[in-house]
Amino acid sequence: MNKGSPASGLKEVRRVWGPAEAEVVRSFLANYGINCVFLGQANPTSYPIATDGLGEIRIMVAEEDYEVALKLLQDIPEIE
Repeated sequence: MNKGSPASGLKEVRRVWGPAEAEVVRSFLANYGINCVFLGQANPTSYPIATDGLGEIRIMVAEEDYEVALKLLQDIPEIE
């Protein structure tokens, strides 16, 4: 990642296919004191169907929270 980019100091813990699933993950991590941000969120009005990465949301956490977040999320199945 480039210095100064929105993702500086962040690491991806999961990719999801819509805002509802992203909010579930955000809420789950917040219960453990881990903040996250979403990258790549497309406007559902412009792209109502998620195909070829459109609508895909990358869930990012601070580097210092990365290992704990991965461990917490390993027991939560990913929606395919």
